[in-house]
Amino acid sequence: MRYQICVSGAASGETVKANRALAFTLGKVIAEQGKTLITGATVGLPMYSAAGFKSVKDAKGVSVGFSPASSFREHVTVYRLPTVEFDYINFTGMAYVGRDVHLVRSSDAVITIGGRMGSLHEFSTALESRKVCGVLLGSGGLADFIPKLLENIEAPHASGVIYDTSPESLVKKVVAALDEKYKDFEHDGTDAQVSDKRAGRG
Repeated sequence: MRYQICVSGAASGETVKANRALAFTLGKVIAEQGKTLITGATVGLPMYSAAGFKSVKDAKGVSVGFSPASSFREHVTVYRLPTVEFDYINFTGMAYVGRDVHLVRSSDAVITIGGRMGSLHEFSTALESRKVCGVLLGSGGLADFIPKLLENIEAPHASGVIYDTSPESLVKKVVAALDEKYKDFEHDGTDAQVSDKRAGRG
């Protein structure tokens, strides 16, 4: 299945400078796995992950950005966000807070790298939404605080959060968790007859 995997991370700050290569690798591995990359269509670590995705010429998935803006013009002139790194941009018109929720709810899994308050919002939304959550330890910011945070704050499904220090290994673990979650699916959604039979209509 071409899962939609969100990379959530800081748009600016120290974790961006320190981890742009790790973010690039995350995007690249997601492409090599044949999955679709979802980001907030913003600068910083999400943009570097999108650049990594696009570096894989034969990627089967696409890079989709969820913009806080309501149009291409607003995306570029008001929010001053990038465009060329994405195959498609969803102009949500929801500003940053609403965009975050739409972004996470549209993803099958969320991987946190570095991160600030916006990434915390996306991570908590992902937990509440029962998404598969991966955390790249050693990338600073929110990512390195998540284990301690979940030790002290009761959260739904916190025991299922996946941790790793390697982008390659983390993506593979996240995909394996998604395979387990969707193991009852026998197709990629293109065979209507299968779904009809499962629903008792065939």
